[in-house]
Amino acid sequence: MPAFAARYNGITGSAIREIFKIIAQPGVISFAGGNPAAEALEDARIADLAREALSADGKRVLQYGGSEGWPQLKEEASRFLAERGVNAPPDALLPVSGTTQTIDLLCKALIDPGDTILVENPSFLGAFQTMRLYQARLSPIETDGQGAIPGALEEAIRQTHPKLVYLIPTFQNPTGVTMPVERRKAIAELAERYDIYILEDDPYRDLRYSGAELPPIHSFDRSGRVLYLASFSKLISPGLRVGVVTAPPELLRKLVIGKQSTDLHTDQLSQAIVARYLAHGYLPGHLADIRALYGERLERMLAGLDRIGLERTAPEGGLFVWCSLPEGGDARALLERAVSRKVAFVPGAHFYCDGGHNETLRLNFSNSAPDAIDRGLAALAEVI
Repeated sequence: MPAFAARYNGITGSAIREIFKIIAQPGVISFAGGNPAAEALEDARIADLAREALSADGKRVLQYGGSEGWPQLKEEASRFLAERGVNAPPDALLPVSGTTQTIDLLCKALIDPGDTILVENPSFLGAFQTMRLYQARLSPIETDGQGAIPGALEEAIRQTHPKLVYLIPTFQNPTGVTMPVERRKAIAELAERYDIYILEDDPYRDLRYSGAELPPIHSFDRSGRVLYLASFSKLISPGLRVGVVTAPPELLRKLVIGKQSTDLHTDQLSQAIVARYLAHGYLPGHLADIRALYGERLERMLAGLDRIGLERTAPEGGLFVWCSLPEGGDARALLERAVSRKVAFVPGAHFYCDGGHNETLRLNFSNSAPDAIDRGLAALAEVI
């Protein structure tokens, strides 16, 4: 049999996707994925918008489209971002098929085998898999309870000369922590000083349940070196696979060319649905509903974790709580026992680019009703 490409050496697939095979079993309480609640998925409204889009412009929706994206979506997304402090005209945006595709396209445009990407440690494991498939060298940035430390980032930049820095500054995945304004300003200045690209991945920003909103890193960018990635997966529907990324013209063109050989263009009907959803003004009301729903579930989970006595973060939003087991704990071994009690989570070791930290674990609260959170945590306490 012909040999597989070297880029697959050591790539074992997403740990979360493997756990999804477990949570598909009947009766399993899942704290594993980052799924929106079933109640948050507006299937009837989306069906109406799909019919509306097809009735109004069906021939164009069903035809091949431009790789640069559905024009109406880019216009609506530009307004959506402006309300969040991101100044990005429509022609500076590229609609993408989810966050992961943006990382793939950036790696395709920027990364040669052996190039360095700096990542928070821990960070989103799906990004790690994509980066490793392009044979990038992942180098950790020191973090604390307020996210990436600017001084540590600067030292890492000097030592490794990275092609890209990947950050999730708001309700970070997996820890749920949020970077303060001073650090955001300092990181934007580092991007300009060292002439490097920073990808600000911001899918959770609108899922805030307490505290004050913070300006994105992109709002402090004066050099066109901070790229901003927004996703509608957690806000409207993950199944539609629609997000947008900002980039300066020379890089945006490379992303478009890369997209032409990946999927030609993001699904036209999905783009049209999201565009109409935004144009009709549905998002503010929907956000108010899901913030109330998820905020209650977060409080329920934090209270339950405190009863167990687990060390944990205290996020003001997002979808995840980060926990540490007592000294000597092993979350991978714990998962096996938890699954036998019909509870699933993600061991934290998968989120570290350099491994280790076996005592950590990530819990999702958005996808379980309050009574299920209580039952799942009670079972988790017993196996701990």
